[in-house]
Amino acid sequence: MFADERRQKILGLVRSNGAVSLRELARVVRSSEVTVRRDLRLLESQGLLDRRHGGAVSTGGLSHEPTYSEKSVVAAREKVAIGALAAGLVEEGDAICVGAGTTTQAFARHLTGFRELTVMTNSVLVAQELAGAKVSRGVEVVMTGGTLRAPIFALVGSVAEQALATMRVRRVFMSGNGLTAERGLSTPNLVVAGMDRAMAAAGEEIVVLADHTKIGQETMAQTVPADQIAHLVTSDRTPGEVIGQFRDSGVEVHVAECADEDEA
Repeated sequence: MFADERRQKILGLVRSNGAVSLRELARVVRSSEVTVRRDLRLLESQGLLDRRHGGAVSTGGLSHEPTYSEKSVVAAREKVAIGALAAGLVEEGDAICVGAGTTTQAFARHLTGFRELTVMTNSVLVAQELAGAKVSRGVEVVMTGGTLRAPIFALVGSVAEQALATMRVRRVFMSGNGLTAERGLSTPNLVVAGMDRAMAAAGEEIVVLADHTKIGQETMAQTVPADQIAHLVTSDRTPGEVIGQFRDSGVEVHVAECADEDEA
């Protein structure tokens, strides 16, 4: 891979994810960490990204919020595998909440075969995935209402949060932009964070769906502390030592097998 091509791929990864570790960048572009560190230094000097200890973040730092179109091309196979595995945590007759995101959208595709299921969501994309199932089967879809946040196709704001205030479901399935064993789940936007906290409060258990690009990253606003996460569904591309950290903190980790893929 030529240097210019490598740097463009690095820049695309950082912009798509908001933050990427040095080790992950080196793995994806198949270069040494020394080479990638040099590339990051050059890209930072051009004002295209910001370096952080152990990696890089897009300009705007912890507050950068990737759009749906940016996120949809990242770890796509992983999200499918994670969604399929997470569907095993749903039972007939359940009432669940499903948050916004490309991973939860992939999860929703695996719910269409249920004969009796109630799904409350603030995600236009999740509702769309379940629309056909609602007609032909027993999946009842309840939307929160609220203000549309167009870049991520999610309903947010006080109306959406109030819709959840009196609700109680067995499990909440949600994602985010960053997840660490120390800080838990986080998102770069304060309005989205408020909605995610309201959704988390409605569940008896919280299930986090996160591919390997989210894990080890932090963004501005914490939504779910690590000690409140009951289940983490991730893929086998997440490092084993990181999975061990979550298990040591009491989180039940479910690991989906996923064929290797290059990040776009």
